[in-house]
Amino acid sequence: MGFIKSKKSKKFIATILTLGFVLSLGFGAYQVKHQKKTTQWTLQKFQTQTLDWKPCETSFTCASFQVPVDYNHIDANTFELKILVHPANIPSQKLGALFVNPGGPGGSGVDYAFGADSIVSKSIEDAYDIVGFDPRGVNLSQPIRCLTDAQEDQINADGGTIQTPEDLTMLINDNKLIATSCAKAAGTRLGHYSTLESAKDMDILRAILHQPKLNYIGKSYGTFMGTLYAALFPDKTGRIVLDGAVDPNLSTRDQDIAQAEGFDTALNSFLKSNQSFKLQDIFDLLKKAHTTPLMVGTRKLTESLTVTGFAYALYDPQSGWPELKKALNQAIHQNNGKHLMYLADQYNQREKNGHYSSNQNDISQIVSCLDFPHTQTIKQMQADEINFASVAPVFGPYLVYAGISCNYWQAKPVLKPTLADLKTNPMLVIGTTRDPATPYAWAQALHKDLLDSTLITLNGDGHTGANRGSTCVDNAMNKYLLTGISPESDLYCAK
Repeated sequence: MGFIKSKKSKKFIATILTLGFVLSLGFGAYQVKHQKKTTQWTLQKFQTQTLDWKPCETSFTCASFQVPVDYNHIDANTFELKILVHPANIPSQKLGALFVNPGGPGGSGVDYAFGADSIVSKSIEDAYDIVGFDPRGVNLSQPIRCLTDAQEDQINADGGTIQTPEDLTMLINDNKLIATSCAKAAGTRLGHYSTLESAKDMDILRAILHQPKLNYIGKSYGTFMGTLYAALFPDKTGRIVLDGAVDPNLSTRDQDIAQAEGFDTALNSFLKSNQSFKLQDIFDLLKKAHTTPLMVGTRKLTESLTVTGFAYALYDPQSGWPELKKALNQAIHQNNGKHLMYLADQYNQREKNGHYSSNQNDISQIVSCLDFPHTQTIKQMQADEINFASVAPVFGPYLVYAGISCNYWQAKPVLKPTLADLKTNPMLVIGTTRDPATPYAWAQALHKDLLDSTLITLNGDGHTGANRGSTCVDNAMNKYLLTGISPESDLYCAK
């Protein structure tokens, strides 16, 4: 049984997921023969389990593996995680396994590995088995759903700027619903969906696949998993590429304001290349969306959905900017919000029939509240509106409340190891100067934390830098993955 909705879906695999704004492709399920659970597990038993491999699609193999729910109290409670392997094209020249993760949090590694030809060069496909697994709670790995489609529709439509007490009450009620619904759906497992635990899961899979060291490409939020892995298992780190880096030492507040500034920077870059639109047009459109939103069928193109449509298009100047131009022309000149709604639905993975094909919005909330402590009160977020708006006039007022659901979360954040001055095998960190979702400063900060890393800078627009048309970036990454040799010094790529 196949697990692709349609062949055209594959070309979207390389769309990168990111912190705060989340996007995934929501492929259908494939079937794997489940292992029988034993009554008692030890960490060694997890590391030595035998997988029941099955063919899936053309030339791929799939399986499932078990990991402990709680690494501090290993017992018979397990998660079953799905894995897909894209075999090396030239087995006689194989260098081992290369794990890939697209970010999110909550992006599907299975989907990402399936689209390997969209994310790595042919030389990498020739030399490596490309391995992707869905982290706990994600996509095919016992996916967790907190909200109904109707609830998700409502929450995605709500959540614009806070201009009245009623706006704030609605936002609080929505996020209380998210917190209570996720607690009900997860039960006692609510506190065990963190990226720290997923990094430990990845090491179990490394051991199962008999890989002495982990080779890994992490994009966007996937860089956080790679960083945690390096901190937990420095002697097991192999050739690791962290592209579109997350600064692991920022507070959630500082992450949100930096990301708001990144999206505003990307929007301004778009406007410079499309001078038929002015920044005031954007403000006017958002003001109208807040008070008298355009109707698209029976749905309202609210302020929240408008901003979401902007964000989706800003990830990729090649494909997204033309879509945003079309959407703005429709909305501003024709009073038609259909294409902006389409962009928002693409971001949210909402199908035409109203069903959300992916659980990424659900799992993203859960993971985010576990990965980073959220310490701001509602009053502090209200007071911070001026700071956010001054730094990022468009996205700042929207993202100032990005972490509000964590104020009501019913599980505590996990304790992480020290994420500074990490010494491992040489690693690559890639940052793009006008990245909307993971600002370039984050790549610079992570580079400083990883003592043996090399920073590759791409001067450009869009999210992440590898396999996006820069021969400078791609040649350096390919050489590193194929030979283990990093650039002699930090590298600046003009294109």
